[in-house]
Amino acid sequence: MGISKVAIIRGKRGHEPVFQALDLIDYKNAISGWRRILVKVNFIAVKTWDTGATTDPVVVEAIIERLRELPVEVYVVESDATTTNADKAFEVTGMKEMCARNGVECLNLRHEKEKVKIDIHNGEALKKITVPRIVAESAIISAAKLKTHRTTGVTLGMKNMFGLLSDKFKAKYHFKGINKVIVDINTVLRPVLTVIDGFIGMEGRGPAAGKPVQMDLIIAGTDQVATDSTACRVMGIDPYQIEHIHKAYRKELGNINDIKLVGERLENVVQVFERAR
Repeated sequence: MGISKVAIIRGKRGHEPVFQALDLIDYKNAISGWRRILVKVNFIAVKTWDTGATTDPVVVEAIIERLRELPVEVYVVESDATTTNADKAFEVTGMKEMCARNGVECLNLRHEKEKVKIDIHNGEALKKITVPRIVAESAIISAAKLKTHRTTGVTLGMKNMFGLLSDKFKAKYHFKGINKVIVDINTVLRPVLTVIDGFIGMEGRGPAAGKPVQMDLIIAGTDQVATDSTACRVMGIDPYQIEHIHKAYRKELGNINDIKLVGERLENVVQVFERAR
C-alpha cells in the first residue's frame, strides 16, 4: 500500500485550517478525473456543530471554496436515519443556508429515485448494497466529526460513509454487525478524501449524548483507514481496538501504521477522550 499521508492542522474555527490540511494532502490530485463531488456530512437529529455531534458548516464551506477552483459539480449530502430527518437537520445546523449562499445544493439521499445495486466481493456482512445512482457515479468526500460512539467505539470518516445508504430505518444493518457493514460499504465506496472536523469533538456518550470537547483541529487524508487511525490516536484511542478500522486494515483498505503525519506533531495534540459506555 505504501505510506499514507495524513494532515493534522491546529487552528481556530475558520476556513484557513481546512485549506492548510487540504493543500498538504494534495486534494487536487485525489479528485482529478471526477466531474461530480458529494460532500457527505454527519447529522444526528437536530443537533448543531457546537455540540460536537454534527459537521460544522464552516468546514464544509472551506471544502466548497477549494473545490470551486476545479471543474467539478458539488453537492452536500446526507440521508434520513431512524432518529434523523436530514431535511430538517440541513436547516437547523445552518448547512442549508451556507450551501444556498455558495450556490450548492443539499441532497437528502433518501429522496433520490434512481438506485443501483453494487456487489460486494467477499463482504463481511453484505453481498450487495443499494444506493442512489448519484452516489455510485460520484467521488465522495467524507466530512466527518471527531467523536466517540457507543456501538462502534468512534464515529469518524469510515462510519460517516454508512449514511450513504438511503434507507431510513438503518437498524437492520446493526443486526448484521454494524462494524462489518461499515467495512463492506468502505470496500465498494471509498472516499477520495476524508476530512474530520475536530474544531469541537465529542467524548463520552457519542454519537449524540456526549460532551463537547474543544480541540481546534482538522485531520485530513486520502486514505480513510489512515485518517481514522490518526484521529483515534488524537483521542488517545488505539485504532487496533476499533473493530471496523482493524478489519479494514486487514482487508488492505488502508494503513494503520505506515502513516506520514504532516502539520502538527501527534504528541502535541493528543487529548484522551472519555470513551462511550
